Amino acid sequence: MSMYSQITETMQKEFKGVKAEGIDFKKLKSNRLFSYRQAEYAIVRVDKPTNLARARRLGYKAKQGIIVVRVRVRKGSGTKPRPTSRRRPKRMGVNKLTRILSIKSIAEQRAARKYPNLEVLNSYYVGEDGMKKYFEIILVDPSHPSIKSDKDLNWLCRISPGRAFRGLTSSQRKSRGLRK
Repeated sequence: MSMYSQITETMQKEFKGVKAEGIDFKKLKSNRLFSYRQAEYAIVRVDKPTNLARARRLGYKAKQGIIVVRVRVRKGSGTKPRPTSRRRPKRMGVNKLTRILSIKSIAEQRAARKYPNLEVLNSYYVGEDGMKKYFEIILVDPSHPSIKSDKDLNWLCRISPGRAFRGLTSSQRKSRGLRK
């Protein structure tokens, strides 16, 4: 079994909260989410990806010009203020509102706003608790020499900026119905 498949299997056990091989994955997951909750800011730069196998599949490389940030986003649908004028509850238009963008897309856009000189390459889910969802976003610096010389990533140097805001990331293409 390869290293990446072992990492993937371990992460799956952690997400399910399984107790196996003398390791309590449920406790490991709860400790990790506790540390995420204690973070002072909603967007935090991390040294290395939590799920290395997933990050590598999405294009992450451990080199200069690539960073990973963890983003915290509120769960649930959007909120709308309750109307003050007279209406029956059905016509208030408050309940069952859905977001236009997926929560993952919102996380990508927030990371792109925080780091305006970087482009969003991709993102993946790392966990959720009762109130928040957590994603790790892979960001690339298109002006960095090591990215310009990388044959796999130099296409980011030739595109116009703002992939996350123009619906060109993987999760946004999925929501637009472009994934076959």
